[in-house]
Amino acid sequence: MSAAAPAHDHGHGHHDDHAHAHPTGLKRWLFTTNHKDIGTLYLWFSLAMFFMGGTMALLIRAELFKPGLQFLNPEFFNSLTTVHGLVMVFGAIMPAWVGFANWLIPMQIGAADMAFPRMNNWSFYLVVPAAILLVASFFVPGGAAASGWTLYPPLIIQQGIAVDMTILAVHILGASSIMGSINIITTILNLRAPGMTLMKMPLFVWTWLITAYLLIAVMPVLAGAVTMLLTDRHFGTSFFNAAGGGDPTMFMHIFWFFGHPEVYIMILPAFGVVSAIIPAFARKPLFGYASMVYATASIAILSFIVWGHHMFTVGMPAAGNLFFMYATMLIAVPTGVKIFNWIATMWKGSMTFETPMLFSIGFLCLFTIGGFSGLVLAITPVDITLHNTYYVVAHFHYVLVSGALFSIFAGVYFWLPKWTGNMYNEKLGKLHFWLSVIGFNLAFFPQHFLGLAGMPRRIPDYALQFAEWNMWSSIGAFIFGFSQLLFLYNVIECIRSNRKSEQMPWEGADSLEWTHLPTPAPYHTFETAPVIK
Repeated sequence: MSAAAPAHDHGHGHHDDHAHAHPTGLKRWLFTTNHKDIGTLYLWFSLAMFFMGGTMALLIRAELFKPGLQFLNPEFFNSLTTVHGLVMVFGAIMPAWVGFANWLIPMQIGAADMAFPRMNNWSFYLVVPAAILLVASFFVPGGAAASGWTLYPPLIIQQGIAVDMTILAVHILGASSIMGSINIITTILNLRAPGMTLMKMPLFVWTWLITAYLLIAVMPVLAGAVTMLLTDRHFGTSFFNAAGGGDPTMFMHIFWFFGHPEVYIMILPAFGVVSAIIPAFARKPLFGYASMVYATASIAILSFIVWGHHMFTVGMPAAGNLFFMYATMLIAVPTGVKIFNWIATMWKGSMTFETPMLFSIGFLCLFTIGGFSGLVLAITPVDITLHNTYYVVAHFHYVLVSGALFSIFAGVYFWLPKWTGNMYNEKLGKLHFWLSVIGFNLAFFPQHFLGLAGMPRRIPDYALQFAEWNMWSSIGAFIFGFSQLLFLYNVIECIRSNRKSEQMPWEGADSLEWTHLPTPAPYHTFETAPVIK
């Protein structure tokens, strides 16, 4: 693990003030204020949670391999769906992106470190107890919350102490996210190298700047929702209790006002990563840089006015349904601009297909499928039919797995030589990609058919007519799940190997200024920037 911070200084010779006192071993990782070490901690934590959430997913798919109840009781099955969702969203995807932000943003803007290094450490160490609370909720009387990751009342009000642990975990994660976002925004706005205007920043920095604003805007909303749940449960309030004059639908409005921007919080950094990788392997500058920035901002702004599309079945007035339908369809426009720009970047480029590029192209094709099924679900009458079926599950996994997760893989393979100084095994990387793509599509594509045929989600048993597609879906899930062990092996083997990477490992990409940096590429950015007196 200690190999994760490269020793080479790229000849700049600049060190920060406390460079002489480097604690080693456990102390280094506990007390670190170094953005690279903290980025590494986030990435390892995210990987651990990814395997934990993945294990839960495989238990779910094993239960659904054939009709009838196999080996999970329905309450435990529902707990699995709840904690799988929470762990994947708050434990795997988001911390991974914060890890990327920590590693890359200071280097891509020429800053010595993050603006608030100690707060950075604190942000990470808040995430750990929250994760422990979430996972430990399985082992308390009554078992983990069995409501789905959306925590809907009245279901959640009647359950045991696990719900309170979940609520506390969500609070702590929110505090961590807000502190991380403040740090990122301050860093980007105040610590850019001279000459780097906002419109010269790499797109990854732009996507994170916008993501951080989204996080600061919506995390307090989630905190409010779960606090009201808590007081309904223990202090006799009736925010969501109809018997006391409350309204369970209000919870849905508050939750999804957070929940929809949250989806974009998970996908915007992915857009930034893919916008760095595709130009590198196409050996061409990114097509339409400015339009990419504006499209990202448009998506973020629109994400605040579409939450009602999660609630077409609750009986909103027709005018409300219409508004949310059209607003949702509008998001397809800036997203389409991005897809077009990535394809235009590849057009007539001299492309090579190393692992990061494979994952980026996988992202492009499969994320687009997720976008199209989202457009289908945006249509109110269609959604009323498909709501809470496996069609929705298929849709959001195409967005979050082939969208967020594939681009995390792409980014890890792309920057691993930079992070570790070593080169990963390219053959293993490609094998990981192909097994992932095949397993993923086998797992989630049939769920579109199941949903269209009316199979409800979050139910451990199903009618005989759904048996065959469920079998294929489970087989695909196990292929996808176990192929992630290849990824783990490849990363560890890369760190421990002695295959020193080139200064610019991607051959040919160095000859071209393919990101908006004052120097050609991320590999040339300062290890630590010169201090400007």
